[in-house]
Amino acid sequence: MSKIKMKLKGIEQLKEGYLNQQEVELNNEKLNLSQLNFDNPISGTLYGTVLNYQGEYEALESEMNEDPYKAPPQAPILYIKPINTFSSQDMPVPLPSGEKEVQIGAALGVVIGKTAKQVKEDEVFDYIEGYTIVNDVSLPYNSVYRPPIKQKARDGFCPIGPWIVNQNDVYDPHHLDIKVFINGVVRQENNTKNLIRRIPQLVKDVTDFMTLYEGDVLLVGVPENQPLAQKGDRISIEIEQIGQLNNYIVDEEDFYVSEVK
Repeated sequence: MSKIKMKLKGIEQLKEGYLNQQEVELNNEKLNLSQLNFDNPISGTLYGTVLNYQGEYEALESEMNEDPYKAPPQAPILYIKPINTFSSQDMPVPLPSGEKEVQIGAALGVVIGKTAKQVKEDEVFDYIEGYTIVNDVSLPYNSVYRPPIKQKARDGFCPIGPWIVNQNDVYDPHHLDIKVFINGVVRQENNTKNLIRRIPQLVKDVTDFMTLYEGDVLLVGVPENQPLAQKGDRISIEIEQIGQLNNYIVDEEDFYVSEVK
């Protein structure tokens, strides 16, 4: 049983509960997951990290000394998913007009529990509240040094959730299986053991030059070979000990109709 924080649709405050397989214990009542409508559980800024999985780095390593890069990166490469991208469990993801597919980005999100500035590596876990699942959706792109804002910052391109699992209930965040299912078929598998910067080093390196605040989320990275999804596809991202984040792809026009409703 894991302690979780969740945000339910129509309720402003985060709720604390306990997750046991397909049930959540909330206010001493056991509820099936199907009885709950989960909203986005985070309240702060979401920062993504690129080139932090070994396979992703190795795929581009030969190009790093060539133009326009000149040398491998010496610090984490970050980007922001703005608030317009935020979405939640079981919500549609829009396929922009004129596009045939979107890229699915399965990521473990580290949720910050208190203000973190120039944190020592051996103290990082004192600043972490827990972990969540993020689908860092984007249009396919090639460059990692040029921020892909147009590809990543689209409305609805960042489902988050379904909840935040307390960090004490995740035995080892550096050994979690990650799977992406499209229409029930496994399309991607990886494990956080393949991170280049593990969580303590990543948070330390980031907070050396910027402050992270309570409620912010730092993605550890997205594994290589991101699968592509088309209109009508159902996406499930499963991260061991965290849960499963489910969404589906619709035409952009239908997405905005659902937003109005």
